[in-house]
Amino acid sequence: MKDVGQLPLSKELEARTGKPQKLLKVYSFCTPTTARTMVDFSPHMAAYLPCRITLVEQADGLWLYTLNMDMMVKMGRKLPPGLKEEAMAVRDTIFMMMERASKGEI
Repeated sequence: MKDVGQLPLSKELEARTGKPQKLLKVYSFCTPTTARTMVDFSPHMAAYLPCRITLVEQADGLWLYTLNMDMMVKMGRKLPPGLKEEAMAVRDTIFMMMERASKGEI
């Protein structure tokens, strides 16, 4: 899993408005070989790339959000077993990253 970018949206909004903003940051990750295989299998899956985790500040604290990859894996054409295993490994890695981040380990 490779870190392919970050979007510090709250900092951008602060720069534009001159006013403090609640934290909003998008982290993008990708496993290039799995991404290529997935898009070769089904080009519309490119719309889901890269994988993202979003950090959102709300009144009750910081929250992490990501796409429900189970829905992505199960929609459309049935994935071949090898590709499904790769996709589920990506899903599991994203969930592990979120779990660790929620504990301050990342």
